Amino acid sequence: MPFFMIHVAIRGFKKSYSGLSKSIWLLSFVMLINRCGTMVLPFLTSYCTREKGFSTTQAGLVVGCYGLGAMCGALLGGRISDRLGFYRLQVMSLMLGGVFFIVLQYLRSYAAICAGAFILSMVNESFRPANAAAISYYSTEDTRTRSFSLIRLAINIGWGVGAGLAGLLASMNYAYLFWTDGITNISAAILLLLLLPRVHLSQQQHTPGNVLEKKAAVTTSQSAYKDKTFLRFILLQTCFAICFFQLFTTLPLYYYQGWHLNEKWYGIVMSVNGILIALIEMPIVFRLEGRKTPLTFIAAGTFLTGIFFFMLNITGIPVLIVAFASMVTVTIAEIIAMPFMNSYYIGRSSNENRGQYAGLFTMVWSLAQVLASTGGTQVAYRIGFSNLWWLLGGLCMFTACGYYRLRRH
Repeated sequence: MPFFMIHVAIRGFKKSYSGLSKSIWLLSFVMLINRCGTMVLPFLTSYCTREKGFSTTQAGLVVGCYGLGAMCGALLGGRISDRLGFYRLQVMSLMLGGVFFIVLQYLRSYAAICAGAFILSMVNESFRPANAAAISYYSTEDTRTRSFSLIRLAINIGWGVGAGLAGLLASMNYAYLFWTDGITNISAAILLLLLLPRVHLSQQQHTPGNVLEKKAAVTTSQSAYKDKTFLRFILLQTCFAICFFQLFTTLPLYYYQGWHLNEKWYGIVMSVNGILIALIEMPIVFRLEGRKTPLTFIAAGTFLTGIFFFMLNITGIPVLIVAFASMVTVTIAEIIAMPFMNSYYIGRSSNENRGQYAGLFTMVWSLAQVLASTGGTQVAYRIGFSNLWWLLGGLCMFTACGYYRLRRH
């Protein structure tokens, strides 16, 4: 009996990956290579303070310039993708981004580094809307959510590998971070050119699709900035993203100051997130896809995220048990919600304006990252971590209700 159950589980796991196009697999491989070199951003603050001798405030402003560049890059990338095509923009962004990563280490003055961080981020982040349009092009309506999940999986694996190597390289020489990030970006651009056939703008705008997609293209040919329902979704998305980014900003501080757990335990607990995503996201998405509207799953995932924040205030139980249980909860929430967020906005767009939708969606995450990194710590300092968790949990519950009500539109 146990062998039979294992066989069924393995067969279901394999089935969740079936039906995805060859181009999606190749694109995920390109993303894996690219994200394995993601090393500069996590160490940008320490590079500015230790290597360049800047103050903590100055280092924070450099990171702020990077975040502002990411927002501009997302909006510009969306518009450029609709005009030049996602294929050309992906190659240009990866290639130029690689060059700017290498150049950034040679900048000396504080003003030059701030400007360099802004330009680098703007060029690098313009890749995201084009990549979202590419995933939509290479997938069908039936496989779209799983296609986004596969790309997410490749990004998470690459990020994990890159973060592990970055610490080792930074301990030897910070220059290795910039060279590695630059070379992997350029390598990803070359792989994209070699592995994926060139897609011209005319092909991008005339994807065959299916009947539902053709019907959607007629009703959503307007600008993304005039789609009131989508703008409501973007507002809700901002609230969710601000809450979610607390996992990487205030949560590590709480582990240390509130629970007295060191960085090692934070890393171990966070590894649960990556392991679960790698093991169960694709099977879960495969089971859920097409059963209900994307907003239903987004609302459920956001609700679970609120439960996660409430769990952080649990007392009377060993903190490690709470830490692992809450991390499992928020990981399941992420698995349920995030792949369907991509499906929702892609479903509202057409071939002609998909870049605009992707650009706004990407910009929200960049904006939320900046707000979360500054706002969360300030709120925790003024009213305490416990009140912050109640506040964020309540915001998630309110946002979940907003997603659920949005289904009517």
